[in-house]
Amino acid sequence: MTATPTATATANVTATPQPVTVLGLGNLGQAIAAAFLDAGHPTTVWNRTRSRADALVARGARRAEDPAAAIAASELVVVAVLDSDTARAVLDPAADALKGRTLVNLTSSTPGPSGELAAWATDAGADYLAGAVYAVPQTLGTADAFVLYSGSAAAHERHRERLALLGRDVFVGTDPSLAAVHDVAVLSGMYGMFAGFFQAMALARSAAIPAADLTEHLVTWLKAAADALPGFAREIDSGDYSTDTSSLEMNAAGLDSILAATEAQGLPTDLIAPVRALLATQIAQGHGGLSLARAVESLPAPAAR
Repeated sequence: MTATPTATATANVTATPQPVTVLGLGNLGQAIAAAFLDAGHPTTVWNRTRSRADALVARGARRAEDPAAAIAASELVVVAVLDSDTARAVLDPAADALKGRTLVNLTSSTPGPSGELAAWATDAGADYLAGAVYAVPQTLGTADAFVLYSGSAAAHERHRERLALLGRDVFVGTDPSLAAVHDVAVLSGMYGMFAGFFQAMALARSAAIPAADLTEHLVTWLKAAADALPGFAREIDSGDYSTDTSSLEMNAAGLDSILAATEAQGLPTDLIAPVRALLATQIAQGHGGLSLARAVESLPAPAAR
């Protein structure tokens, strides 16, 4: 895994101006094109709805009449549309124009479709990079943004100076589906946090505690709890779950109290009970004295590919 300096640091060193094409001008595409324009790159844009390009054209972008013309204008082509099906629909008629280009797909995707689009692009003669963007449009190109890339290592190296204009760039591997796997995993962690937040808010409301009041304490505690995750990750990678602190049995007892209190408040336990079930499996197998991180072993490992 390799990374460039932060986008802010990189932006202070002007990337060699080279033509860039952006296909798709939703909120993300608009921000991507603006970042390239701000850095002085001749930027060609295309969007199915022409008016979406107007503001960028006013700033100096060149409007292409169709995807093929847009692709022909630049060696580096970035696509950021609704989903993988839309990306394929946009690119299919322009397949001949992709030969010799680098296609960077920043469209949100899942591993299967991402891999399929990579194979299609490679067959069309393009170098292919998939990317997962971690930024809202307002923070794209700042030190708060980062993008995970997978696919052609040569393409990443060739364009990393320009890609870093969008945010800190991290290359995660040559399998083009890896960026999407990372994305699904990272977002799973995020939604797990949201699930815990919703459960916490329901408990707060059951006792007429203002959500804002509880959230102040919750955020402080979650930030502290997050510090445990790198240690858990090391245990998972090594397979050594020995601990003298946060054991499965200790956490199971705590969860039992939480579940009982939640039910006593007249609330469902659907969001928390599955975590207790993971712990129960490990304890039943005789691992109760080991680290909480061993709960991951209750999730079946996929067969080797």
